[in-house]
Amino acid sequence: MRILVTGGAGFIGSQFVRAALRGELPSGPGARVTVLDHLAYSGNEANLADVAGHPDLTFVRGDIRDREVVDAVTAGQDAVVHFAAESHVDRSIVDASPFVTTNVLGTQVLLDAALRHRVGRFAHVSTDEVYGSIADGSWTEESPVAPNSPYSASKAASDLMVLAYHRTHGMDVTVTRCSNNYGRYHFPEKMIPLFVTNLLDGRKVPLYGDGRNVRDWLHVSDHCRGVDLVLHGGRAGEVYHIGGGTEISNRELTERLLRACGADWRMVEPVTDRKGHDLRYSLGIDKIRAELGYEPLTGFDEGLADTVAWYRDNRAWWEPLKEKAELPE
Repeated sequence: MRILVTGGAGFIGSQFVRAALRGELPSGPGARVTVLDHLAYSGNEANLADVAGHPDLTFVRGDIRDREVVDAVTAGQDAVVHFAAESHVDRSIVDASPFVTTNVLGTQVLLDAALRHRVGRFAHVSTDEVYGSIADGSWTEESPVAPNSPYSASKAASDLMVLAYHRTHGMDVTVTRCSNNYGRYHFPEKMIPLFVTNLLDGRKVPLYGDGRNVRDWLHVSDHCRGVDLVLHGGRAGEVYHIGGGTEISNRELTERLLRACGADWRMVEPVTDRKGHDLRYSLGIDKIRAELGYEPLTGFDEGLADTVAWYRDNRAWWEPLKEKAELPE
């Protein structure tokens, strides 16, 4: 199968590419992968260093908003797996413009190209944040979207655009919505890699508000397994949740990271809570479990220990990225 992977040099996209080329996904070996990545601040070609010489990998540097580039790389593909997105909530609060142009308009450019070239399947990767916040229970795929940040609003808009192309044009599309990812190669602006790298440098970690916000954590390898299952077996026009089954508060996660890095609560610096901060996310995964046999395989304790160890051993990867991870004023 010839697969175009957008954002394939990012955190999740690069995991999907590495696993696909190594035959580690449920679909097995045989994928011929073209990566399209703009290499903006969080894109990193070093994330693909382990497979850089693979004969079935083609790398194209380009922006999903560039119609000419997208048209050229989409021609001849059997599928598009669309990871590319602006994804940091805090950055979207500072400036929402790139989130709208990349996440909404960029997705529309990709859809038009996929429609024009009769690509077999368009798998769109989204987030649980499109639902807003939930006090009790878990969302199902039929729950209404109610985003609360510019980032999540842009993702909800892109989801609806993808589904509209199925209803309007009959395109074979799927949408996956995942919970919070973690693992190796995670750009150090997000909570786990930011906290770990700060602690490894002897710096304090910034905890929003009282730390009561609850998230479900999903190892990036499990997420990519779920995406692959949906890519090859999901029903056209459907939404599928991919969750990790580990709900913990930010305060509890902070405590775990402190212990893992040999630090204590004196290394925590409470900061003013994020604007519009959602209290709790929770995805129900009954649908993907029943239809496609998905189960998260990486336990949170095991995955977190591996992640911390990887950052401890790979300073050469993350140290040059720390300045890029700083939020603009």
